[in-house]
Amino acid sequence: MPRERIPVTPAILAMKREGVVFTLCPYSYEEHGGTRVSARELGVDEHLVIKTLVMEDDRGNPMIVLMNGDRQVSTKALARTLGVKTVTPCDPRVAERHTGYRVGGTSPFGTRKSLRIFMEEAIAALPRILINAGSRGLLAEIAPAELIRVLKPVTVKVAI
Repeated sequence: MPRERIPVTPAILAMKREGVVFTLCPYSYEEHGGTRVSARELGVDEHLVIKTLVMEDDRGNPMIVLMNGDRQVSTKALARTLGVKTVTPCDPRVAERHTGYRVGGTSPFGTRKSLRIFMEEAIAALPRILINAGSRGLLAEIAPAELIRVLKPVTVKVAI
């Protein structure tokens, strides 16, 4: 069986440049399948698969929110934490302009623009996480400490 070619993405290049220790985990991507499909395909707990969500506040300021795959972001709690009126998911086209990645393949590493990054605090305590490596159907397994070292996210408690 021929091996699929793994693309070299800005995320992979950024992780290599920063000396991040990671293992690439390709899987069969399904449109709108989300973390449920990637966890199933890779045989891991969905809680370990971290979503990279592009959101914006009421002033249009974009941000990335990292959340466990089996949880949702309370946008009300996030808005309260940030001291803004509202936080909403970005339109996919806007998210792609900010990050340079197609929705479904968004990584917090190697984004086109430097965005504020918020991370659900429970992620830091996990032994390992799988996060998008910049392409649909490609996750990188890393230690949360590596993500924290490189991206310096602000921890928040907004999971529901």
